[in-house]
Amino acid sequence: MMKEINWKRKLTSRKFWTAVASFVSMMIVATGGADNTATQVTALIMAGASVIAYTIGEGLTDSANIESGSDMEDAEE
Repeated sequence: MMKEINWKRKLTSRKFWTAVASFVSMMIVATGGADNTATQVTALIMAGASVIAYTIGEGLTDSANIESGSDMEDAEE
């Protein structure tokens, strides 16, 4: 039986983003692209993954604080 995919967990997984970046990089090289291009695209994917993971993580933290009644607005800054 197929389980439902937990997208929050997938999108914050470093292993997932490393696999995506590796696949795209290898596809660029396999289709005749330059190594430099593959490296730049991989760096962009990993940078985007960091932003996505941070955003989701902060959203989950904020959501947990609201649900628990904690009033820690901008406590980190």
